[in-house]
Amino acid sequence: MRRNGYQVAVVGATGAVGEEMLRLFDERDFPISTLRVFASHRSVGQDVECGKKRILVEDLEKANLSGIEIALFSAGSKTAQHVAPRFVKAGAVVIDNSSAFRMDDDVPLIVPEVNAHALADYRKRRIIANPNCSTIQLVVALKPLHDAATVKRIVVSTYQAVSGAGRRAMDELSSQCVDLFNQRELKRTILPQQIAFNCFPQIGAFTDDGYTEEEIKMVNETKKIMSAPDIRVIATCVRVPIFCSHSEAVIVEFERSISVSEARERLMAAPGVAVVDNPEKGSYPMPIDATGKDATLVGRIRKDNTVPNGLAFWIVADNLRKGAALNAVQIAELLIEQDDFA
Repeated sequence: MRRNGYQVAVVGATGAVGEEMLRLFDERDFPISTLRVFASHRSVGQDVECGKKRILVEDLEKANLSGIEIALFSAGSKTAQHVAPRFVKAGAVVIDNSSAFRMDDDVPLIVPEVNAHALADYRKRRIIANPNCSTIQLVVALKPLHDAATVKRIVVSTYQAVSGAGRRAMDELSSQCVDLFNQRELKRTILPQQIAFNCFPQIGAFTDDGYTEEEIKMVNETKKIMSAPDIRVIATCVRVPIFCSHSEAVIVEFERSISVSEARERLMAAPGVAVVDNPEKGSYPMPIDATGKDATLVGRIRKDNTVPNGLAFWIVADNLRKGAALNAVQIAELLIEQDDFA
C-alpha cells in the first residue's frame, strides 16, 4: 500500500449511497491522498462531508479526470454507461454500483466474502461491478452453506426498504405517513404504489414472463457470483414501508443433508455474517438491528421438511452499507491489497 494514499473519486456523491461511501472512507481509514466528488448538475458547486473535510462537488461533464486511480460510482446505469469509459480512459479503475455492467462476461461481479478470487478479471476492462443489494446479502449467507453441502435450489422472498429506491423514495414514505395522519390526499411520484402502511410485490419493471427486473437480477447475479449456473433460483421481491435494511426469507435445497447445528456453526464462522438465532427469547434479525451495521444477520435457521435436504432461514442487512457502499469500498480495499492496478 502506498503510504501517501490513492487518488479517489465518488460519482453520485450526494445520493444516499454516495454519502455512505464517504462516511465509510472515514470510518475505515481508507488511504486517500486526493478525494474528488461528482454529482448531478443540480449539486455542482455544493460541498459534501468526508470526515472533517468538506469537498466541492465537481461538474462531471467538464472535469479533467486525469490522475484518478479508483472511481466509485453510484449514479445509475445510464450515467455509468456514459461516463465510466471516460474514467477508464483517463486511467482509473471503476467500481460501479448500477446494473450497467453486472452481467457482462468480461466484468467481474464481486462480493469480497464470496468470490474475491474473481477480482483479477477486472484487468480486461478496468471495470468492476457491485451486485444488487438484495443479491449481496443472499450470497454472503449462502456461501458457507454452499461450500459445505452444494446448493441446488433457492426460493427467496424479499422485504425491501424504500431506501433501495433512493432518497426521494424515503421522503415519499415520510410525507405519505404525515399526510395520512393529517387526513390529506396522498401524493405518489416516485414509487409505483402507495408505500405508507402498505407493501407491494414490484421492484423494477415487469418482464414478459411476469417477473420484475429486481427478481431477474437476483437470479442471474447469484449464479454468476457463486460460479454455479445450474443453481435454480426463484425470487419474489416486495417493497415494504421501512426506511432502511432489506429482509429476506430464504428456502434452500442442498445436494446433501446439512443439519441446523452444522449450518449455524458454518454461518458463525463465515466472514461478514452474524448469527442472531434465539427465537424463544425474541432474538432474530430485524431491520432496526441491521441498520448502520456491516454484517449480514442470519436467524430463524430451521429444517425445511418438505424436501430431503432443505433449510429455511431469515436474512437482514443494511442495504445502503453492505448492500451497496460497504461492498464497493471493500472491493476498493481488495484492489489496494493487490497494489498493482495503477
